[in-house]
Amino acid sequence: MRKKKIVIALGHDALGTTLPEQKRATKKAAKAVVDFIKDDYQVVISHSNGPQVGMIHTAMAEFCRIYPEYTATPMSVCSAMSQGYIGYDLQNAIRTELLNRGIYKPVSTILTQVCVDPYDDAFYHPTKEIGRVMEAEEAEAEEKKGNHVIKTSNGYQRIVAAPKPVDIVEIDAIRALLEADQIVIACGGGGIPVLAQGNQLKGASAVIEKDSAAGKLAELIDADRFVILTGVEKVCLNFGTEQEIPIDEMTIDQARQYIQEGQFEAGTMLPKIEAAIEFIGNSAVRSVWITRLGASGDEIKKFTGTIVHK
Repeated sequence: MRKKKIVIALGHDALGTTLPEQKRATKKAAKAVVDFIKDDYQVVISHSNGPQVGMIHTAMAEFCRIYPEYTATPMSVCSAMSQGYIGYDLQNAIRTELLNRGIYKPVSTILTQVCVDPYDDAFYHPTKEIGRVMEAEEAEAEEKKGNHVIKTSNGYQRIVAAPKPVDIVEIDAIRALLEADQIVIACGGGGIPVLAQGNQLKGASAVIEKDSAAGKLAELIDADRFVILTGVEKVCLNFGTEQEIPIDEMTIDQARQYIQEGQFEAGTMLPKIEAAIEFIGNSAVRSVWITRLGASGDEIKKFTGTIVHK
């Protein structure tokens, strides 16, 4: 009998920010993940990397400023570093939790590259703030390098594009590990954005919304369910107001209508709803769960969040 495949997208709350926070957070996330594995799901995990990639980019930029003889570190390399850094803690936390329950399954982190379209409109309208706040002189130097910079309340900050994922380079490796009934961590932080140029892949100066990449991953492995773990228990209409209404379930047509009404904020809930719509497509059997990470996967499966379906 075919096992059900599930992709779990871990948000910032499931990972923490600092090194000690991440260690603690991944142990908690591992308990929820292993609850699904115990129930005989084939599990693929994706995760956010916002604070981590920002920390790496800031550290590498500062190093380059102090030691000009060293070349700057591209965003694609910072993204790769963050995948390894988070994957290391996450896979070890899951491995430990599995062994504590008497389960032996290998856990692998795949350094994942995600192809984007060079003509994606996002490249002409960068919006994602990255790195540290800069002074005017530093911001001018960044612009001379061809980078985009905006003025913030504290100074200046670099911004990059957030294009849509088109394909996943390592998808065959991910499928092979799944067929061997292994646990896979992939597309961390939205994956490393790359542009296909003939037989070569070139890192793009961009970031990919991690929920969009996780949704593409779920689509390409033909997952049955896509679970998005975030900081709120349910998707809400009129979020943050006195008229806030939690949603138990919604169809993708209703989701599209709510998007048109401007119900979901860009950069927070909107990418999650868009990823849900993309993943479900015309399927009558696929579903998306959006909820908060509790103490265990059993809490998620009892289901207190929002379910999205055709």
